[in-house]
Amino acid sequence: MNDFNRLVSEQMATMEKLLFLQAELERCQDIQAELLALQDKTDLESIQIEIQQMKKELKEIQNIFEKQTEEVINSYREMDLTPS
Repeated sequence: MNDFNRLVSEQMATMEKLLFLQAELERCQDIQAELLALQDKTDLESIQIEIQQMKKELKEIQNIFEKQTEEVINSYREMDLTPS
């Protein structure tokens, strides 16, 4: 009976370690999921910043293009008005 009690006690101690490790593993997996979500959010934010910068640059280029178009039209008009 002593051997049985010893084996049961060892098994209970092992079960306690097993339950603890399972709980810790679940906790760590939850933390990992949260960190991955934060990383995705950080990536999203950096992409959004990059998109805003590109939109600003696009607007600036559009303005430059419009000014160049006006200059081309004005230059053409001047050429057309000047007798050859």
